[in-house]
Amino acid sequence: MSAPDHDLPEEIVWQGKFVTAKKRGRWEYVSRSRGIRAAVILAVDEEDHVLLVEQYRVPLGRTCIELPAGLVGDDDGGEDEDPLAAAGRELEEETGYRAAHLEDMGHFYSSPGMVSESFTLVRARGLTRVGDGGGVEGENIMVHRVARSALSAFLDAKRKEGCGVDVRMLLLLGQNIIEGE
Repeated sequence: MSAPDHDLPEEIVWQGKFVTAKKRGRWEYVSRSRGIRAAVILAVDEEDHVLLVEQYRVPLGRTCIELPAGLVGDDDGGEDEDPLAAAGRELEEETGYRAAHLEDMGHFYSSPGMVSESFTLVRARGLTRVGDGGGVEGENIMVHRVARSALSAFLDAKRKEGCGVDVRMLLLLGQNIIEGE
């Protein structure tokens, strides 16, 4: 009788700067390298508009509509970076908005059967536009400010254009899905 997979040693199959492929027993999965984690920002303004970003994602081969997000501790020596500080920085870089208040909404896992990646969900409030956004050099991020009441139609239109839609959009569509709207 063989040992359960979780009791077997973890093997690193391949490691890059940001991603590590691993194997434990029958399981193959990936993780972020060097303990890097992510912050995902839920930014809804006083007029009930949500800030979304659209950017090209190489693994999908197309653009994707997402909540603003970024890596925490990805710079050398930044392993102890505070997720709220990273979220504030990423929100401003990607969307051009600054938040007066950032709130840690908890720690979540993206797709636990395939990746060990986790993220901190951060709610941003008191938004003020301070720039154009678009990300840092090479990111080419498009910013969308969408009324929550029009989100479903917006996402449908983006799908028809060929955009992918990140699973985190379910946070915003949740009640409509439950009620069958």
